[in-house]
Formats: sequence, C-alpha cells, structure tokens
Amino acid sequence: MNNTKKLICEFIGTFALVFIGAGSVANGNVLISVALAHGFTVIFLIYIFGHISGTHINPAITFAIYLAKKISSKLALYYIIVQLLGASLAALTLFYIHNQDPNIDYGAISPNLERITIFNAFILEVILTFFLANSVLIAAVSKKAGPLAGNVIGFTLIACIMVGGPLTGASLNPARSFGPALILGNFEFIWLYILAPLTGGFIASKVYKKLI
Repeated sequence: MNNTKKLICEFIGTFALVFIGAGSVANGNVLISVALAHGFTVIFLIYIFGHISGTHINPAITFAIYLAKKISSKLALYYIIVQLLGASLAALTLFYIHNQDPNIDYGAISPNLERITIFNAFILEVILTFFLANSVLIAAVSKKAGPLAGNVIGFTLIACIMVGGPLTGASLNPARSFGPALILGNFEFIWLYILAPLTGGFIASKVYKKLI
C-alpha cells in the first residue's frame, strides 16, 4: 500500500487523539470523561484507519511494532515524525480555540509529586504502556482478537488512564505528551513521558515474541 496514505492516516489519527483527548482535559472534565474520550477516540480511529496504517498514533506503539519486525525502520521513523507533527498541530489548535488562555494546560501532563515519586511515576508509565502495547501486538498485529481488536485496545487504554491518570496523567504516548509540552514550552518532565513509554513498548515487543 502507498506509504503516503499510511502517513496521512497516522497524522490525522494522532491529531484526533490529542485534539479530543487533550481537549477533554483542557475543558476540565473529570477522570472518567477524559479516559472515555481517549479510549473511544482510539476505537473509532482503529476502525476507520486500521486497515490502512494500523492506527499506531503513538511512537511507543510504532517502536514496539518495529521491534516485533512488523514495520520497516524507515517507515517507523516516518510514522513517528508525522505522529509528533499531528500531536503538535492538535495542541496548537486547542491553544487558539481556547483563546490562548494561560490558565489552561491544554492537556499537558506531569507527575503528581504529592502522591508519587519520579521513579515510581516512571515505573507506572512503563507498566501501563506495556499493557497498551501488549494489547495492540496480540489483539491487532497478530489478529488474535479479529474484528474486536479496536474494542480491546480502546478499553485497555481507558482502564490504564483510570489507574494512572491521578498519578502521572497516564500519557503512555510520547506524541500525546510532546504536543502540549511544545505549545506551552514546558519540557520539564518530557524525558519521563518519552523514555517510559518506549521502555514499556520494548518490553511488550519481547513478550510478544515469546508468546506468538
């Protein structure tokens, strides 16, 4: 299939995830609403774009799929680039929709250091991203869940956000973290939200190779 079509899908998909997911945070919604916004967005994107690009919309997922040898290194790199671009444009769009209000975080996340240490925040993001990446690899990439793969992945994300949201924001997605951080110019914890999900994706790829 034409790689350009795949990249367009990844760009639109990541834009949608951040625009809707981070937008639900910017609107001040409660945790369950934020979790559902992210999860349902992933579900509908998988059923819309999954047959074209695989609907990674997450550099950690692309990394895990690359390590599982299901995507070339060149295409994986292009996926990650357009994911970051889509996330950044989504955050910028939210910024202007809300009239550049300085009191809104536009979906930017940071660990709740009153409740969790940096180390434990890192571990939590690794574990939750592992669950998410594992669901993608086994349910979708290996096609074990058939037509239910989108539901499996979306509800896994909802569950992960319900658990991790109050502690780390439960990003599980470097692009989801990067876009709002770029617009706000706040990169204090971006290392955590890049390295931890990539680590979770790495572990998931190794488990996938053992199980499948």
